[in-house]
Amino acid sequence: MSLRIIPAIGAKTIQSFEAFGRFWLFAGHMLRWLFVGMGRWKNWRLVMPQFFEVGNRTLPVMVITGLFVGLVLAVQSHDQLAAAGFEQRMGVLVNLTLVTELGPVLAGVMLAGRVGGALTAELGTMNVTEQIDALRVMGASPIRHLVVPRFLACLLLTPLLTFFCDVVGALSGWFIAVVLKGVPNEPYWYYVKDAIEMWDVMVGFVKSVVFGGAIGLIACYKGFHCRAGAEGVGRACTESFVASFIAILVTDFFMATFFQGLYKALYGFKSLIN
Repeated sequence: MSLRIIPAIGAKTIQSFEAFGRFWLFAGHMLRWLFVGMGRWKNWRLVMPQFFEVGNRTLPVMVITGLFVGLVLAVQSHDQLAAAGFEQRMGVLVNLTLVTELGPVLAGVMLAGRVGGALTAELGTMNVTEQIDALRVMGASPIRHLVVPRFLACLLLTPLLTFFCDVVGALSGWFIAVVLKGVPNEPYWYYVKDAIEMWDVMVGFVKSVVFGGAIGLIACYKGFHCRAGAEGVGRACTESFVASFIAILVTDFFMATFFQGLYKALYGFKSLIN
């Protein structure tokens, strides 16, 4: 029994490396077509319908997510900050957490679940029904016509969706703090303005762009390489969400570490409570 495990582990490892290589080869082809067709208007016409799919249909989910995340952050932070005499700085904790961490991550996770699954199912169905092969037979590049527009839509609209999530979360946090908990309005926003810098906004923006690009690329790859049949498409959708979720968490850790170290090197230590 133990002797059978070793070949199985080796085969699984080789398959993982092969899939990893295929993914980056797929990404390389996509980037080549992306830069080739960037300046052509007919290519941007393919992106416009994807803007609607990614942006308009995902916006309600982002708004609801930001609303309740802001409510939860404000409710949980009020008592602890009030006990220490810092309840007027509630907005700093709520807004800074939304802008730099929870906003981009939650927007990415919602996008992976809502848009990533839909893109994988759509492309997977086209792959199973041989529509992608038909494009190749006609001399057209499936990556150019199918992948690049979807990748661009995810890349460009994720920061905008994250912005809506942050704004709604900030307003819901203000509602809990000022309207329900009696925190003065002017000090609340004064400390927010004083603590949150353009650096924090930039970090959240960069994270959301990276998350959106990763989600679009992973979803398209899984759709192009799904197995035959309805079961293959369903499994590809599940794998797409899991891989996107893991990619978001891993890249968030490395980017947070990098930007934190870079900020300390440029500006020194930053304290939330002065």
